[in-house]
Amino acid sequence: MQPVKWGILSTANIGWRKVVPAMLRSSEIAVVAVGSRKLETARAMADELGIPRAYGSYEELLADPEIEAVYNPLPNHLHVPLTLQAAEAGKAVLCEKPIAMTAEEAEQLKDAAGKVLIAEAFMIRHHPQWQEARRLVRSGELGTLRSINLTFAYTNLDPDNVRNKADIGGGGLLDIGCYAVVTGRYLFDAEPLRVIALIERDPTFRTDRNASVLLDFGESRQMTFTCSTQTAPCQHVRVNGTKARLEILTPYNAPPDTATALVLDDGSQLGGASARRIEIPAADQYRLQAEAFGRALRKGEPNEYGLVDALDTMRVLDAIVRSERSGHWEAP
Repeated sequence: MQPVKWGILSTANIGWRKVVPAMLRSSEIAVVAVGSRKLETARAMADELGIPRAYGSYEELLADPEIEAVYNPLPNHLHVPLTLQAAEAGKAVLCEKPIAMTAEEAEQLKDAAGKVLIAEAFMIRHHPQWQEARRLVRSGELGTLRSINLTFAYTNLDPDNVRNKADIGGGGLLDIGCYAVVTGRYLFDAEPLRVIALIERDPTFRTDRNASVLLDFGESRQMTFTCSTQTAPCQHVRVNGTKARLEILTPYNAPPDTATALVLDDGSQLGGASARRIEIPAADQYRLQAEAFGRALRKGEPNEYGLVDALDTMRVLDAIVRSERSGHWEAP
């Protein structure tokens, strides 16, 4: 396969430090340009990573005829507008999560998704540890799946950080709560029927800084998660079945050069004495994500995580916010 030629929209930290370096390690990918609102910033990233061209505006990058696909890691409020601009320029778009601020906003992408390839960048679904976790669930080794318990937290008190700016989509739910929603949908192979949430907001930033959510997937399947932007860093996923439980030890920020592991425990001995560790070889989930997108673009392989999937996630997030306001169960 000829390498897919990519352009990078912005010098956002996740792109500069994680996603683009991963893409550059792939023989299936050629990153040919980066665009920023400031030419000097684009040049700094291009020079550091060895990217051939730098542009001082997003419009210049989108006008580059060599670029086939665009990676959009802009702040949340710019995901839909710049994805639409890229699509209008004939570029396929891999857009960082969440694909929009609300499901209603994401609906604006429907026409564009019928013309160019658009996908949401939840890299975890491309990591072998998550694929093995879902295989174990589907195999019945855990018995009947009953519940998922999840915590995802970090501390960020920087008032200038986009995650602490409510008007552009900051807050824990859109930043990391979306991973929890995708986790439930991915492992249950189902959509939640209703959700109820308890959310506490920062009095200065007005962003959600601590949220606890209960999701009802029907058929005695439940998920609880807590996400926080002002708590000691923590990533914890436990999947509970009638025969065994499964833990994903490094669920979301798995290092690209280090093996990861799952722990399967039937509970026959206390204190984890009956646990079995399942080693997962090192894998770069960002590289695998971009390669899968490229194969969908170049070879027509199925785009499993396109706009329809993204809309389903956004509807759940919207229901969580409605529940915060109503104090009641809300249906997506």
